[in-house]
Amino acid sequence: MAGPGLDDVFADDITVPAADGYPLAATLFLPRGAKRHAVLINSATAVPRKLYRGFAGYLARRGCAVLTYDYRGTGESRQKAMAGYNQPKSLVGFKASMSDWAAQDVTSAVSWMRARYKALPFAYVGHSFGGQALGLLPNNAEISRALLIAAQAGYWKLMASPERFRVYAMLNFVGAPLTRALGYMPGWAGLGEDLPKDVFLQWVDWVMNPRYLLGDPTLTALQNFPKYKGALRALCLSDDP
Repeated sequence: MAGPGLDDVFADDITVPAADGYPLAATLFLPRGAKRHAVLINSATAVPRKLYRGFAGYLARRGCAVLTYDYRGTGESRQKAMAGYNQPKSLVGFKASMSDWAAQDVTSAVSWMRARYKALPFAYVGHSFGGQALGLLPNNAEISRALLIAAQAGYWKLMASPERFRVYAMLNFVGAPLTRALGYMPGWAGLGEDLPKDVFLQWVDWVMNPRYLLGDPTLTALQNFPKYKGALRALCLSDDP
């Protein structure tokens, strides 16, 4: 279905199965003419795929087949409640971590696009966590090129003052206690979208670590970083902490 500014491209809401079968809500954007490139857009933490709709449409108008999707527990990949019309299910007890997002969701989105567009150059666009996840993917060698946006290491002491202290206080004195008490991280506390408990707490651990995710001793997927051999461009924004 088309949306504002997308009358000249095809845009279909679909479901992409994650590696463990979990259904991921996704949108596939296709040009009306020949397809010359395949592009996968990987979201930032707590950012729904709809934010990238305009960018995906821009790429599709220029000959790209583009997929956007929501990680499990976020956006439209959040399970629906049994009662009420189209209401999201509570995230209390929902099992998902950032490691799961990379291993189950991003990995499957890469495979899904690669299987359908084998003959096309394949580009990976990652925003924040979406860019950091590139190195964790067991199949990242299938990607031709990658554009990372605001995906730099998020260690809190690398942030400029006074932002570093605001982030430290928000994560340790508000976010982590609230998440442990409620069983999930509520979006109203400052992130905009609710997050599964283990997603938020793993992210807090990374932000507190001088090596960020590279210092996580539980993250066995770090061995996948050297597998990526494609072209890489990283854009760091001065107004992103």
